[in-house]
Amino acid sequence: MAAINDQQKALFAPTIALLCWTFVMEAWMYATRIPAFSKYNVKLSGQALKADWDRQLPASVRWKADNYNHLHEQPTLFYVVIFLLAFLSQSGGATSKLGLSDGAGGVTSLDVGLAWLYVGLRFTHSLIQALANPILVRFSVFVSSSFVLLGLTLRAAALVF
Repeated sequence: MAAINDQQKALFAPTIALLCWTFVMEAWMYATRIPAFSKYNVKLSGQALKADWDRQLPASVRWKADNYNHLHEQPTLFYVVIFLLAFLSQSGGATSKLGLSDGAGGVTSLDVGLAWLYVGLRFTHSLIQALANPILVRFSVFVSSSFVLLGLTLRAAALVF
C-alpha cells in the first residue's frame, strides 16, 4: 500500500475528530446517566428493557444516551466513505489492481470540506439533542448532514464508475 499523502491525512482529520467527539458524548452520557440512576432510584435488572429504564429517567438524561447511539448509526457510513475516498484516490497500489485509472482523481479540497461540514453538522446535531432536543431543528440538521454524506458518497462513486 502506498504511503498516505497530505490530502489523505487532511481527509482523515475530520474522521478522527468525529471519533473523538463520540468519546466526548460517551463521557457526557456516563456523567449524566450514572448519577441519575441513583437520584431517581432506577432499578437495574438484567431482565429490564431499555424502555423500562427510560421511563424512570428524565428525558434530558436520556438525550445524551440517545445521541451516543446515533453516533454509531449514520456516521458509520461516513467512516466507510472517507476510507473509500482515501483508498480510491491513491495512485497505483490497490486502485490499479482494481482496474481504476490513476487519473481518476485524488482527494480534493471539496472532499475535505464536505467531510468537515459533515462533522460540524454531527457536532451540532449532538449539541441540539443533548441540550434541548427541539425535534424539527434537530431533524433539519440531520437532513443537512445526510445530503453532505450523499455528496461524499457520489464523489466516491465517481471514482469507481
